[in-house]
Parts: sequence; C-alpha cells; structure tokens
Amino acid sequence: MPVSSRAEASEGFPDVQQEIARLAASAELRSAFAWLRAQEAQFARWQLDVARIPSPPFGEAARATWLANKFHELGLDDVHNDDVGNVFGIHPGFGRNYVALSAHMDTVFPAGTPLNIRQQGNRLYGPGVSDNGAGLTALLAIAALLRAVRIRHALPFLFIANVGEEGEGDLRGMRHIFSSPRWKDSITYNLVLDGAGSDTVVAEALGSRRFEVIVRGPGGHSWSDFGAPNPILVLARAIQTFAQTPVPASPKTTFNIGVIRGGTSVNSIPESASMRVDLRSTSMAEMERLEVAMRVALDDAVEQESKTPETRAVSQRRTSGVSSEIVVIGNRPAGELIPNARILQVIRAVDAHLANVAQVQRASTDANIPLSLGREAIAIGGGGTGGGAHTLQEWFDCNGRELGLKRILLTLLALAGVSA
Repeated sequence: MPVSSRAEASEGFPDVQQEIARLAASAELRSAFAWLRAQEAQFARWQLDVARIPSPPFGEAARATWLANKFHELGLDDVHNDDVGNVFGIHPGFGRNYVALSAHMDTVFPAGTPLNIRQQGNRLYGPGVSDNGAGLTALLAIAALLRAVRIRHALPFLFIANVGEEGEGDLRGMRHIFSSPRWKDSITYNLVLDGAGSDTVVAEALGSRRFEVIVRGPGGHSWSDFGAPNPILVLARAIQTFAQTPVPASPKTTFNIGVIRGGTSVNSIPESASMRVDLRSTSMAEMERLEVAMRVALDDAVEQESKTPETRAVSQRRTSGVSSEIVVIGNRPAGELIPNARILQVIRAVDAHLANVAQVQRASTDANIPLSLGREAIAIGGGGTGGGAHTLQEWFDCNGRELGLKRILLTLLALAGVSA
C-alpha cells in the first residue's frame, strides 16, 4: 500500500527533518527559492524548445546535441556524450562520489510524428511536452540555479540526460551508465526526474520481461492441406494453458498478451504467427516462474499440434514440422530500497517540510537499474501537472512547478551535504 511521505517523515526521521529545516532557512536557499520563482517564463521556453526536437526511440541525437549545448551554456563541467548517446555534465563539489540527477530524453513517438508544440496560458501542449519535457526542464532549471546562486555542497552533482527509457529502449541508457567503470561505483545517489507532478516517490522498481513468441509451420491451403500444423492454433493452445498460471497478490505479479499477428487470408493455413507477452512483478523470482510457465505452455502446444490425430482428413501432401522461437524484446529488472535508505528518509523529510503529500509507489523507470543493483535511487516528477502522456493530446500545466523544483533542490543538497 502507498504511504504518505509527509506523515512518515514527521514520525520516523526527526533528525533528517531538522536538517532539511535548517537548510531551507539558510540565506542561500532563500535566494535560490526567490530565483526559481522569477524564472518560470524561461523554464516554459526551454520546455517548448526541447519538446519541438524529435526524439523517437533510438533517434535521440538531435535532442542530445541541444541538451549538450545547454549544459555548456549553464556552466557545467566536463560536458560530453558517451557511446550510446547519454549526455553528461558536472557541477563540482568537494567529494569524490556523485549525486546524480537524471532525466530521459527519448519519447514514445516514432519518427515523423507531427509535433504541434504550443502554449496557451499556463498550459503547454504537444507530444512529449510532459513526458519527459517536464523532467528535462527541471534538470536544466537546477543547473541554471546552481550557476545563478552560489551554494557550496560536498558531493558533486552529475547531470545526465539519458537515452532509451521508453518502450523497447529497455533502459539502455541507464544500463550503459551503470556498466561504465567511470560511473558504476561513483554514483552514490540517483534522483531520476520523470514527467510532471510532485505527488509521488517511486522507490520500488517494477520489473518486466517482454517476449516475442513466434511459431512457424509449413503453411498451406485450408482445404487441400487441412491437418497441416497451424501456428495460430499453437498460439491459441499455449495462451489457454498459460492463462491458467496462478499469480500472487503480493508481491503483485501480472501477465498480458498484448499483440497477436499471423496469417495472410481466411482460407490459408499460416506459415507463421506471433504474439507479444508482457510479464511484470516486483519479484524477480515471480517473473522467472512466469517465464518458465510460458515456455512450458508453448512447448506443450507445439507437441500437441505435431500429434494431430490421423482421424482428421489430412491430405497426402501434409507436411509435418512446426517450430517455435522466443525472442526477448524487453527485460527491466525489479528491485526496491531498504526501508531506512538515506534517499527515502530525505525525500520524506523534504515533503514534510514543504507540506507536500506524496505517495511511495512502484513503477518502471530509469531507477530500475540502480535499484536492481542495490543502489539508492528514486524517481520523482519535475513539478507542475500533466496529462495525456503517450498521446498526441499530451499537456503540461506550469502551476506547481516551483514546488517541484524546491523539492528537487532540497533533496539534492541534503544528499550531497552542504558546506558552511
């Protein structure tokens, strides 16, 4: 069940809450909050500009170039791209490890999608304007703030605009970062900015495994080749068996067959058929159990179709032989924070200080990768409100962005440590 981070902070972490209160009362933070309040027009312009740059799956290069230029303009050090297209910049501190602030730059929209990005009053409209235009704008806003207001912090901040969070990108940007010798052991905390809002904290990584299941046979004519193995019937049998697999309520575990393809005409026995299967859980063991059940169901269905009773009217030309293949098209690991994780204490205390009620939730985000490795990471929104995500009617409302940015700033500084 989700829990209120405001309530838990006041009850469980008084020392952290006092630390946040002292930090927020400092002259530097008062100046920082006033600066944020005055910059909304600039933030909205950045958000419109970045959303107008297409960033389809595996096609983020143009947006990456724009973001790298912004990192340079905002005074970040060591701005560079890695081999997969992630963009990095550093705001120096006094420690050797980093507090990472990241936002994904890709969208779900394929190349060629019309991007009618526009502003009407406090609302911005268009594909990707919130997911993840809001997160990228918050990333730039914090970098700009640190240039405008001098705040001495111990651990340096690592700013990351990463590729491959959406869909079949399969978290490839974050996977690459946490497999890099430079970063995998030097990122102590990872604060992921994903979408709009200030009312959630994703502290549990919802794992998922996705498969393309393909069945092939000889094909033929529905009349003259009746009895030849039918890939669609194989899939139907496999689905019927797999759908009976029990799943626990806790940890919540689900499965779905979302796409089925195959065949050329109503009077043809198809040569191939396929389906796409999605398995989800916060438990790696449960996902593995479901995968085994899916594979067993498919094997049994193939065997049944290969042993079609000879009482059926089978032509002399019937060709035996049906095969199957399972291709992994997505694999997002599960994980969760330990209950007393520092990053969770801090965000709860920050929410308590800001009188912000937020729910701790599970979801699939870039935080899945560090969480699955036992690292401290959470995903939160960039402030404001949004809706229509993953549709052409997506929107973002700037009201409430200031609260979200205060929340991000206080969390970063508390995690990094602030020098006197």
